[in-house]
Amino acid sequence: MFILKNSSSISQVAQLQSPKFRQAGSNCTMYIWYYSYGQSVGAAEMQLLVDGLKEPTVLWRVYYNKGNQWLKAFIQLGRLSHPFQFSLNKISLGFYDGISAIDDITFENCALPPPASSCEGPNHFWCRDTKACIQSLLVCDLVDDCGDGSDEDNCNPDLQCNFENGLCNWEQDTEDDFDWIRIQGPTPTINTGPLKDHTTGTDRGHYLYMESSEPHKFEDKAVLLSPLFNPSGNRTCIFRFHYHMFGKQIYLLSVFKRTVSNTKGWLLWYKFGNQGNRWIRQTLYISSSKPFQILVKGTVGDGFTGDIGLDDTSFLNCTLYNGNLPTISTTLAGTSVPVTLPMNNCTENEFVCRTSGQCIQMIQRCDFRPDCSDKSDESDCAMEVCNFEDNTQCGWYQPALEHQSGNNSICNTNIFKWGLGSGANLYPGEEEHCPSTDHTT
Repeated sequence: MFILKNSSSISQVAQLQSPKFRQAGSNCTMYIWYYSYGQSVGAAEMQLLVDGLKEPTVLWRVYYNKGNQWLKAFIQLGRLSHPFQFSLNKISLGFYDGISAIDDITFENCALPPPASSCEGPNHFWCRDTKACIQSLLVCDLVDDCGDGSDEDNCNPDLQCNFENGLCNWEQDTEDDFDWIRIQGPTPTINTGPLKDHTTGTDRGHYLYMESSEPHKFEDKAVLLSPLFNPSGNRTCIFRFHYHMFGKQIYLLSVFKRTVSNTKGWLLWYKFGNQGNRWIRQTLYISSSKPFQILVKGTVGDGFTGDIGLDDTSFLNCTLYNGNLPTISTTLAGTSVPVTLPMNNCTENEFVCRTSGQCIQMIQRCDFRPDCSDKSDESDCAMEVCNFEDNTQCGWYQPALEHQSGNNSICNTNIFKWGLGSGANLYPGEEEHCPSTDHTT
């Protein structure tokens, strides 16, 4: 199908509508090949029209000239339980000069699972009406995989959240840089973030997203805290969630588990960079001998096309914990404790060993050789080995530089800096310029 220009009236829309479909399964995707070439070829969009909803949901958009080539578009539909159809709209803003075409529309994985004659074993669930046999991992995950809703019956609402009515029992962290935002429809910046939620598959549904535009800057973090869970015991607690990471400057989404309330916890999972315009399901298996909490952390990339989405979180084989997590008392680093020196007869030019009161020459302090029995003459000195594994940097620091240029002293703003690096924190693309491993470990 291609578009023939037939008049020059100001704003025109060419519409191509699909037949009506009754419903689609949870993994349904649509592929189309499209062609958009010319100086002012205008925009096109694929809309989803669902029975009972007045407003269409935009599923896919293409802007501007894409060159003299056929391109393939991937459109995620997901579970749609009401009858629906599509409308492909081409918009011409007055002057239309170009060629728009579409070909080879295919649907994949759109059928509901077929009925089964038997469904045995602890890892399977037999659907009540459709008699399909599905994995038990798909039970109580906020997605109707059966087609009759039976896999989502009798679920504990405290263990799942689709963000349709708020945050449920999740909370925003107060120690991070900013908050996750609950939203319907597309995020404010084009070419980044979801166009629709995961629960309903339309722009009527809600999800959480992390806004990466100003005032937020590179490596700012937004953290979401789960409710507290009992120790997992013999069973493994299973955490399912759906994430959306679409945009050129997507940075990092990570999940942590903590058993102490004022810590960052252990890293369970992370994902870097642009993952395409789709919701992706992730399953994590969590074992813990102590009560624990899950943290979902989004980190801003170096630009505004870095919005990350989160939807449909659920826990399986987990139970809620009523108490509080313990805290670790943290002493403030860098606060100087007055040192009381032992009785001694040392002069001002001598160093007093802290435990013995022995006097040694000042030149013997910080000479890489302990002269005091308690080695106090070598404490607070340059360490013999510095591997930069802790954040103190072993006392190495960056001075504010001044360059002498004739009589003028030029104060350097020190934009060019040394920084602590780690292979795990590499930004996509940095692998070509930074080591992926350190030398110590």
